Amino acid sequence: PNLASTRSQQHRFNLVNGPNTKRLHRTMTAGPTAAIERPVSKLALQQIYRTCAAVCFDVDSTAVTEEGIDVLAAYCGQGEAVAAWTAKAMGGGVPFEVALEERLKLIQPTLTQLNACIAAHPLPYTPGCIDLVQKLQDAGKDVYLISGGFAQMILPVADGLGIPRKNVVANILIFNEDGTFKDFDRNAPTSRSHGKAVAIARLKKERNLATVVMVGDGATDAEACPPADGFIGFGGVVFRESIKKLTPWYVTSMAELIEGLDEEPDTASEQ
Repeated sequence: PNLASTRSQQHRFNLVNGPNTKRLHRTMTAGPTAAIERPVSKLALQQIYRTCAAVCFDVDSTAVTEEGIDVLAAYCGQGEAVAAWTAKAMGGGVPFEVALEERLKLIQPTLTQLNACIAAHPLPYTPGCIDLVQKLQDAGKDVYLISGGFAQMILPVADGLGIPRKNVVANILIFNEDGTFKDFDRNAPTSRSHGKAVAIARLKKERNLATVVMVGDGATDAEACPPADGFIGFGGVVFRESIKKLTPWYVTSMAELIEGLDEEPDTASEQ
């Protein structure tokens, strides 16, 4: 069966969509949120990570070693131009929604191309990611994938990690009846800047999650804290100095996160 989705299948991914999405987006970006503040020390963030109810992972350059949209662009013959836009988006240089729209204008993927790309180029997992997700789940934590990438490409990633599809929040490509590209779902919160904050706020409320940690490599991930109770920067695929400055705990391998679950935070390593 096709892994790609048309509008008729869109209801599967509406976890954080709905009539209140735009209102919630304004609330999350208009000013301070509740009483949640970013952890100011590595020790505090490590403790939150060890005791949290859920961990949310970015996908591209975090759970997997590639950027899905760049893979799709290369398959469609637009790799170089799209990669430049991706770098701008992940570094926070342009609003994410602008970068997303401009990249899709360049790619214009058909449904056939999308399915063929997914089959020919499954996204490779970052070393240690499968083990980490298993450890988190064994510890009783919920695990989510929250991505500005495309659900059609990310659902197979979730399947391989043992993450329920209902725990995936991502963008959706929409196609015309003849399979030509039509648009992306502009109501999905992850289609715009600060959208991951909206998604996490909705998850915390609807899934009754007391504490949530976001792990990711880019500016859109850092923006998710708050309402996430902590943001762990990941530089194991692409090291971003600008993102390292936004968190007291920046890791360069999944092994560090596995070790962080097994050990009490070490005050001697506090920096």
